[in-house]
Amino acid sequence: MTSEAARLRAKTWICATVVILTNVLGNFFMKRGLPASLESPLAYVAALFRPQVSLGVALLILWMLSRMALLSWADLSYVVPLTSIGYVLVALMGRLFLEERITARNWTGIVLIVAGVSLVGRGTPQTARGKPAGAGERGACG
Repeated sequence: MTSEAARLRAKTWICATVVILTNVLGNFFMKRGLPASLESPLAYVAALFRPQVSLGVALLILWMLSRMALLSWADLSYVVPLTSIGYVLVALMGRLFLEERITARNWTGIVLIVAGVSLVGRGTPQTARGKPAGAGERGACG
């Protein structure tokens, strides 16, 4: 593996970790901060000012920005499966911290996601020949 390929791989894994964690934590805090029911559209706006919901929204904004940066250099067919490990983490957080029930069918799906992520994670983040659009520019994650 060349030093450029190693740098790209490290940059991709660091940024993917940011993408995954901000997504998982953003959704977790939003769910935790929202009341059981909201009666009107105005109640949704008011809910934005709850501290945990605000934190969730801020993390999801960071998630979108870091995902955009990651997609600027890594292949879509690599990024989406790789970051789908977030679904596993969301299920585990729901189970551990929100007392959600996870069925055997859901656990089976989680195992399949982990298998898919392990297969995709062994590939290369960028398969396009030449420099992709924006190559050489420094993104938010690197």
